[in-house]
Amino acid sequence: MLSRAIMGGRKAENNPVKIIERCRKENRPVFVAGPMVRYSKLPFRQLVRQYNADIVYTPMILAREFVRNGNARMSDFSTNWQDSSLILQIGANNVTDLVRMCEMVRPFVDGVGLNCGCPIKDQVREGIGAALMSKKDLVADMIRTVKEKFGDSLPVEIKIRIHKDINETVEFVRCAEDAGVDFITVHGRTQNTKSSVPADLDKIRIIKEHARVPIISNGDCRSLEDAYRIYKKTGCNGVMAVRGVLYNPAMFAGYQKTPWGCVELFWDYFTSYGLPFRLAQHHLSCMLEGQIPKALHIELNETNSMVEMVDFFDNYFELRRRGDKNFGQRIGLSYRKVEK
Repeated sequence: MLSRAIMGGRKAENNPVKIIERCRKENRPVFVAGPMVRYSKLPFRQLVRQYNADIVYTPMILAREFVRNGNARMSDFSTNWQDSSLILQIGANNVTDLVRMCEMVRPFVDGVGLNCGCPIKDQVREGIGAALMSKKDLVADMIRTVKEKFGDSLPVEIKIRIHKDINETVEFVRCAEDAGVDFITVHGRTQNTKSSVPADLDKIRIIKEHARVPIISNGDCRSLEDAYRIYKKTGCNGVMAVRGVLYNPAMFAGYQKTPWGCVELFWDYFTSYGLPFRLAQHHLSCMLEGQIPKALHIELNETNSMVEMVDFFDNYFELRRRGDKNFGQRIGLSYRKVEK
């Protein structure tokens, strides 16, 4: 869907660097919806923007596949003129693929992000993601080459993890800054730290204290309250939520759980733009987890087609469509029948 992307260039006010500066003047954190494999597709990105997300990421897209395969480009990246501010996250292990991909996507994004933190073993074996945390010179070369070619017209971010020795991370950040990176997202865990272990906000704070570019904190943000707590604890410029927005796309708007209007909006977006059934099902299952009885949740997860899922919602809930009164406005769940 690249051909349907924004025409006439990107709007200056949606440049992520300008958004970070604007939020600084407003004395608040930048709210960032981070990249999720498979799940940060166009319908979901449109949804979180309705609930105060300032910057939104695509899933990580592998540069080597994207630049060589037209089918990969069509399936991995779709956008439209409303899809902004948008950062396309790239998985790359060499300068050539990264620059070629940036050339292809530059008209359609507000910035690119180089993933230096993904701990998935298959990616690490390929020298992608967290494998780059031990290759600061390569990362610097990749950043420098992109910035020399595109300058301020294409902001570049890197998403990193911390090392056991925080001094190593500080040096990594310094190399990236010297190469021209525009801002950095720091996940407060090492490559091998389990997600059940709290993110180390103290180490993120140390990185922020030494950094010359804006720093976005990542890890353990599941509510608006978390976002402000992390913002104050780390002194960072913004806070990225990933799993938090998956389960509650409205969290940055202050909702403690997904409002029913959000569910209706998501139905409207994914049926309008298109989304594979299983991805749509997973999104809805996450949004409603803990809000509907267990038996109903199981029944939702056992639907096997879009038709079955539509019938499920229409049988049990008042699912309003665009044009209906109060579409996308209601907070609490609206049951059509007595729940099981």
